[in-house]
Amino acid sequence: MNTAEKPAAAIKERRQMNGNTVLLLITIVLFFVLYAAGCAVYSNKGFATVQTFLNILRSKAGLLCVACGMTCVMLTGGIDISVGSLVAMDCMLLCYGMANWGISAPVMCLLVLAIGVVFGLFQGYCVGYLNIQPFIVTMAGMFFARGMTAVISTAQLSITPDVSQTFYNWANYRIYLPFGGTVNRKGVLIMPYFGWAVVISLVVLVAIFLMLRYTRFGRSLYAVGGSEQSAAMMGLNVKKTKLRAYVLSSFLCSIGGICYCMNTMAASVSQATGLEMDAIASSVIGGTLLTGGVGNVIGSFFGVLINGTISTIVQTNGKLASSWPNILTAALLCFFIVLQSIFALIRDRKK
Repeated sequence: MNTAEKPAAAIKERRQMNGNTVLLLITIVLFFVLYAAGCAVYSNKGFATVQTFLNILRSKAGLLCVACGMTCVMLTGGIDISVGSLVAMDCMLLCYGMANWGISAPVMCLLVLAIGVVFGLFQGYCVGYLNIQPFIVTMAGMFFARGMTAVISTAQLSITPDVSQTFYNWANYRIYLPFGGTVNRKGVLIMPYFGWAVVISLVVLVAIFLMLRYTRFGRSLYAVGGSEQSAAMMGLNVKKTKLRAYVLSSFLCSIGGICYCMNTMAASVSQATGLEMDAIASSVIGGTLLTGGVGNVIGSFFGVLINGTISTIVQTNGKLASSWPNILTAALLCFFIVLQSIFALIRDRKK
């Protein structure tokens, strides 16, 4: 690149960054507006308490892990619709293994993580090395995982202290905050708390953020999603990058499955139905482009918070149908897809 081309390239990069920043800011502002509206309307029902926000994080801890993995896959221009079924299989395997096989909680968690890696290896190989469309590969993975969930057990299982005291203690362990307490009807001060699932999901968020920002693999994901031909010309192994992206997604999905199980303490064949759509919606609302090359997990984090805030508002209202969170999330998804298209058109006209 000659001297005249460098300023033009820098200007183009700044414009793209400004467009992406605007999308992220819109997502963040939308979350605060929604949350502030909930606090204003339902303050008498305890929505404005610190515990309500922590409950959103606790209920969406599994989704946050899955959304981080989904973001990594979407950065390459791919998609993974098997994550909801994989979470269901993880939960069923955890419950059944501890209840019927008598295997300890740590061993079952390691087994679930190993299965996630193998699952991702197969899907990543099909996408990266066999050049099969990601939607087809992951749809097959979705049916396989959901079917295996039923093969393990068709009954609804629960984790009680009799099943696994260790896992029960993990799920019910409380980390209290030194501020934000509320006084209940009996005059007792209750301090806000969260559990290990929240800690795990936030650690995953920070780790993936640092990986995308500061590692060669993270930069490779952006490069492959931006242009596979350009990435190959730069010496990147496109096939291997895609393989690793799907392995990472399934691994994070299995971590999310453990967090999901900590929250529900149960497993069923129909569990986590539609979770893949929530993960995709959270990533897109957070600014990740469906075409790849643009996005970050901070935006996905706020996308998850928006999803959780909508669900909490509907639950707090008590009169709205349970389908409203899906309707509102779908509307937001369409809105952000249109926004992405508008910004893409603006960038194309400025080239």
